[in-house]
Amino acid sequence: MASENMNQAAVAANLDEAVGFALPARSARGRLVRLGPVLDEVLSAHDYPAPIARILSEALVLTALLGAMLKEAEGQLTMQAQTESGIIDLLVCDYKGGELRGYVRFDGERLAAEASLPSLFALFGKGYLAITFDQAVTRERYQGIVPLEGESLAEAAQHFFSQSEQIPSLVRLAVNDTGHVAGGILLQHLPEGEEGRERLHTRLDHPEWEHVRALAETIRANELVDQDLPLETLLWRLFHEEEEVRVLSSVPLSRGCRCSFEYVRDVIGRFGAEERRDMVDDDGFISVDCEFCSRVFPIRLRDFDDRD
Repeated sequence: MASENMNQAAVAANLDEAVGFALPARSARGRLVRLGPVLDEVLSAHDYPAPIARILSEALVLTALLGAMLKEAEGQLTMQAQTESGIIDLLVCDYKGGELRGYVRFDGERLAAEASLPSLFALFGKGYLAITFDQAVTRERYQGIVPLEGESLAEAAQHFFSQSEQIPSLVRLAVNDTGHVAGGILLQHLPEGEEGRERLHTRLDHPEWEHVRALAETIRANELVDQDLPLETLLWRLFHEEEEVRVLSSVPLSRGCRCSFEYVRDVIGRFGAEERRDMVDDDGFISVDCEFCSRVFPIRLRDFDDRD
C-alpha cells in the first residue's frame, strides 16, 4: 500500500515527466518538466559536490525540456558544455526516447578553493554550449553552438535559442533545497509558417510574445519543484486568462545509460586484432569505463575470437 501511495503521489505531481502545452491564440508552445527519482539515479553514479550536482540537475532538466520536443520518438538530443579555463571541464547530457543521462568532469581542488557558491563564469570560464539534434528516421543532424554566456544555465539556453535558432524563448530552471527534485519550463514563440504558412523570421518584440513571456516570468522556483503541485495546475495558474491552453501529450522520463557488455564489445570489435591486443592491460582485460553510469566493462580478447 505504501508503494502504491508513493506512485500515486508521483503521478499527481508529474515527477519524471515532461508535459507539453500550446497557446494557439498566442502562437506559443512549451514544455514543463519535473524530475525526482530519475535525478537521484543519475546523481548516484558519482559523489558530486553540491554545486556540481546542482548544475548537472539543471542541465538534465534542460535536456529533458529540449529532448521532449523532438518530433521523432527515437530522435536524440545531446547537450554539451566545454570550457577552456573553468572549474568544469566538460558537462554532457543526452536524451533519447525519454531516457536521460548526464556527466560532469571538473577540478575538485579548484572547486574546494572557492570561498562562496561559484558563479556560472567561475564554473565554466570561457566556454561554449553545443546542442545537437539527431533525427532517427531522416538521419539528419543539426548542431547549434553559442558562447556560454549569462548568469545561469537558463540564460545560456535562452541565448542559444536567440542566436542559433532565432526563436524567442524563455527558460526557467530550479532545484529544491534537498537537491532531490528539479524542474523547469521552456516557452517559445512559434515562427510564422509553423502551421503551414510561409515561414518568416520571428520578431523578438512581437506583442503576442511579450504578453505570454510576461505571464511565464511570474513562475516561481518553488512552483517548479513543488511535488504537491501538478504541472497542469501550474499551467492553469500561469495562463488561465488565455483563450485556450492546450495540454499536449506527456512524455515519461527515466534514467537510461545505453552501455552494456554487448555494446562495448561491438565498439571495441571495430578495431583490428592487433589494435585490440595493444589495449589489453596487465590483468589481461580491455577495460572500458562508462563515465555516465560509473561502470567498468572488462573484456577479454577471447570475446572476439569468433570475429578474427
